[in-house]
Amino acid sequence: MKIIPLSIPTPFYVGDVNVYLIKEEPLTLIDVGPKTKEASDALRQKLKQNGVNFSDIERIVLTHAHEDHCGLAKQVRDEAKRAEILVHNWETGHLFGRLAQAEHRKLMERAGVPNEVFQEMQEIYHDISLLTDALSDGEFSELKDEMELEFRSGTLKVLHTPGHTPGSCSFLREANRTLIAGDCVLKRITPNPIISPDPIDPTRRFKSLAEYLVSLARLRLLAPTLVYGGHGEPIDDFEEIFNRYVRAIDDRQKRVIGLVEQNGVTAFDVAQKLFPNAIDKDVHRFLAISEAVAHLDYAETEGKIAVEFKEGVEFYRKL
Repeated sequence: MKIIPLSIPTPFYVGDVNVYLIKEEPLTLIDVGPKTKEASDALRQKLKQNGVNFSDIERIVLTHAHEDHCGLAKQVRDEAKRAEILVHNWETGHLFGRLAQAEHRKLMERAGVPNEVFQEMQEIYHDISLLTDALSDGEFSELKDEMELEFRSGTLKVLHTPGHTPGSCSFLREANRTLIAGDCVLKRITPNPIISPDPIDPTRRFKSLAEYLVSLARLRLLAPTLVYGGHGEPIDDFEEIFNRYVRAIDDRQKRVIGLVEQNGVTAFDVAQKLFPNAIDKDVHRFLAISEAVAHLDYAETEGKIAVEFKEGVEFYRKL
């Protein structure tokens, strides 16, 4: 099975996104890049260098539905005409913007985010949502855990690896333990556990960090020999990355718990102290809040801090 990484530009601080061409019948793209002219031109050119046109693509598989990964799915599908789009049904970014629903506002209110700050973030993400074309029901098929994507010479096994997003998926070539992991595993940065409504009960918050740690442990048991991430270089030492992630998460847990006061703090309070240089900057503000919420949720679940509601806002206190 020939897996060809294609580096595609994005307008985001994270830099280029990795798209993967599986050059084997059925011709498949894993992720596609954002809906920008630069990304579209780059993807078209790099596919052509490998003897492939948009019209040749038969299947588009999404690791998750963030704009830098799924934005061009509809354009490629429309040119290919017969290409199938597959995404896990816990994903929503291919349906609507990241802060577009009433559930998102409620999650931010619970985190203590002032209304004016939420509105500013919502405006930013409305613009970002334009970097993907929304798909309607019937325009995509569902990825399911443990299902197999068949190719002429073998299969890729779908692994549901929630954490970065609820529906994040990775894809394993069992014959040589090669893994395509999207943003679940990245060489140079620790993936951000994005705040999201729970896909089963949208009135609750998805426990992103706890789920992410379970996903990492699951991948570790598979002992992948080579990991292709959503950004940056491939990883040939998963164990080293795993241990680095665990240390980084543990260090941040300690910092977050240290910021919790006896009188109570909100997630927004913690985010401001945890990321003082990022809290007022475009998408970094949302990512900072997501990180704070994820760590507070995990610390509370582990019995290290307490939480109580006051007028619809969560206040975290030392035990």
